[in-house]
Amino acid sequence: MRLNTLKPAVGARQDRKRVGRGIGSGLGKTCGRGHKGSFARSGKGKIKPGFEGGQMPMQRRLPKVGFRSKLKNDTGEIRLYQLEQLSGEAVDFAVLQAAGLVGAKAKRARLINKGEITRAFKLVGIVVTAGAKAAIEAAGGSVA
Repeated sequence: MRLNTLKPAVGARQDRKRVGRGIGSGLGKTCGRGHKGSFARSGKGKIKPGFEGGQMPMQRRLPKVGFRSKLKNDTGEIRLYQLEQLSGEAVDFAVLQAAGLVGAKAKRARLINKGEITRAFKLVGIVVTAGAKAAIEAAGGSVA
């Protein structure tokens, strides 16, 4: 094998179309573009995605339906007074799930300020609102 004898594989390279070179070439006059229309013009052959030939496109025919947060089902909400049901002092997400205070689909928990607590709790890995944090610290607990 020598560098001057290297060739591409058979069929790997095609000759380019030479258009507009007379009737006998098979690509004369309209040069394979047909007659009139957007594809016959220069620079006009691209159709935008979603274009349906002028009829009302699918995304405009369907009704708009409000907003549904994907995080809504992920967060379980717990109220302050519900903490009183728990027996231990340390509270984390696993304890809340075991007690049945958050749903099975929940991936995180948020404690909101509703009701009152009398005991001190140590919260770990739970989102706490500002009011709930103040109430827990007032009862002698802590939020980590």
